[in-house]
Amino acid sequence: MKIEDKIADHLKAIPRSGIRDFFELVIGRDDVISLGVGEPDFVTPWRVREAAILSLERGETTYTSNLGLLSLRSEIAIYVEKFFHISYDGSKEVLITVGVSEALDLALRALLNPGDEVIFHEPCYVSYSPSIALAYGVPVSVATKKEDNFSLKPEDLAAAITEKTKVVMLNFPTNPTGAVASREDLEGIAKLCIENDLIVLTDEIYSELRYDGGEHLSIAALPGMRERTILLHGFSKAFAMTGFRLGYACAPEALIEAMMKIHQYGILCAPITSQMAALEALKGGEEIYQHMKGAYRERRDFLVSRLNEMGIDCHSPGGAFYVFPDISKFGLSSQEFAMQFLEAEQVAAVPGTAFGECGEGFLRCCYATGMDGLKEAMIRLERFIGTLS
Repeated sequence: MKIEDKIADHLKAIPRSGIRDFFELVIGRDDVISLGVGEPDFVTPWRVREAAILSLERGETTYTSNLGLLSLRSEIAIYVEKFFHISYDGSKEVLITVGVSEALDLALRALLNPGDEVIFHEPCYVSYSPSIALAYGVPVSVATKKEDNFSLKPEDLAAAITEKTKVVMLNFPTNPTGAVASREDLEGIAKLCIENDLIVLTDEIYSELRYDGGEHLSIAALPGMRERTILLHGFSKAFAMTGFRLGYACAPEALIEAMMKIHQYGILCAPITSQMAALEALKGGEEIYQHMKGAYRERRDFLVSRLNEMGIDCHSPGGAFYVFPDISKFGLSSQEFAMQFLEAEQVAAVPGTAFGECGEGFLRCCYATGMDGLKEAMIRLERFIGTLS
């Protein structure tokens, strides 16, 4: 028997993560400065960790409701109304998931019939296209452009809509570009979705990490959009809780019920310890992440300034914790540049092509790492590009 022939046909076409493939090369190498994996370098705040510890000490080790703890869902509803300016009923319009990744998977599987098209903007997080394909949908990417600061323009979205389009997937602020969407662009996108009767999945995991005084605006808060939008959010980025694996979805009751059915049979519920920690994180509010946000802003400004000083064109991202410099002038592919930089200077950054074909010519550098490491990485990058010219 050839075991490979037994693997499901639709899975054979799914590529491995370009991020993870690249970082297999650096595992165990202590000499490497990593600008790679998008994970906060801050430890989860003590009050959040303490809540998890106390929960264990109290013996809170049981299942919860499939939807999640009602106390947490209620607190999420309060937080979402305050931060996103959208009102949800925590008892039936919020679902607690194992990270935003599960929430995204549940939403796609709850919505898609085989052949339904899902439009998303690239460069984008590596899981979007595979997640659509795994739900038997058809991924349709729309390229965003450097000259537009990588925002999705309504006219580009309009050109991609067909009679088979069912869902539009958004991610602002964006991984890997740090792009944010203007109110004008979001209103144009919303108008198209209403006119074409489309559902929107909006992944807003980086929403707290907005810089330059810009207030985050969710498309779900625009007129006519709440009833056709699934808002995905979680605790990994702003609250530095990646290992807790906790996210949530907010949507009209019928959509949450459909997602809960899949969650119920596949996962049952998110871990109660993580839910108790998240409850404390929400009670802490902005105080939990403001100092981290300030550090990220300082690092962003440093990287953008240094990259442009050395002749590498890099826009200043409005959110998240990534810069996406243009390295096309050096005559190497993104993969070649990243590999040669790693081998020559022991600095790991991700080729732009890991985030879609239109990422060619770019490099993703994550600044969720200490300033000392960033300064040294820029010294090494300047030395490396000197050898190329």
